[in-house]
Amino acid sequence: MAYQDIYSLIHSRYTTFTNTEKKVADYILANAKDVLYMSITDLADACCVGESSVFRFCKSMDLKGYQEFKIVLAHSVSLEDETPQLSSQITMQDTIPELSSKILSTNINALTETYNLIEEKDIQRAAESMIKAERIHFFGVGSSLVTALEAKSKFMRITNKTECSIDSHLQSMSASLLTEKDVAIVISYSGSTKDTIEIAKTAKEKGATIISITRFAKSNLTYYSDITLLCGANEGPLQGGSLTAKISQLYLLDLLYFAYFKGTNKESIYNKEQTAKAVVEKML
Repeated sequence: MAYQDIYSLIHSRYTTFTNTEKKVADYILANAKDVLYMSITDLADACCVGESSVFRFCKSMDLKGYQEFKIVLAHSVSLEDETPQLSSQITMQDTIPELSSKILSTNINALTETYNLIEEKDIQRAAESMIKAERIHFFGVGSSLVTALEAKSKFMRITNKTECSIDSHLQSMSASLLTEKDVAIVISYSGSTKDTIEIAKTAKEKGATIISITRFAKSNLTYYSDITLLCGANEGPLQGGSLTAKISQLYLLDLLYFAYFKGTNKESIYNKEQTAKAVVEKML
């Protein structure tokens, strides 16, 4: 579809907005670039309104919801800056050395922010839950599924109780068979992906411990989470699946891996030796 200019759209319908919707519109017009990296909960809090008011604001402009609004906003910001929304720092004029430097800086900043968001007690609780669990399921859709599969691959070197299905229907079925003895690690940058939220809801109903890895402390996903681990990367709506966000998620998973390894030292060492031997003949 051809996206309209969000600023023109807001101005043209401003008089038809309710007072609450005008609060949302005013904030967006004044802070458009910041809103690109905000969840619906963050925007609602910033405007001192409810999430339903933000959703109604989006619907009043004939948009399907908040995610489509952010895509339209991203296109408008890109046109305003006269450059595609590659990222908030990178431009079409950058040379290879400039790109190298900016990408390095972006990744370092994302890892540093993730490090600063780490709560020791949450990592400890998450590791202990995983150690006690009968099964550990990794869940994610889209680019987050790739991260979940990476986590499965890493943990299966030291334990045989990890699982990860590659189809959203299979993930739903796996979630429906969880018990209070299991752990579900749910990965979603936005925390607002419908399939992922449904999986978390199902896992919660079955009594499983839910560990979420996400960007936003307040989201539909964290509502169902027992433990929330926050990644520090900023990803715009036109940058879905960015490696910066994935690196931050993998950093947290690596931290869980070593915490788990320390808590199951003898078993993990033995299993790592066995899995290494299993593939040694496949190497040159």
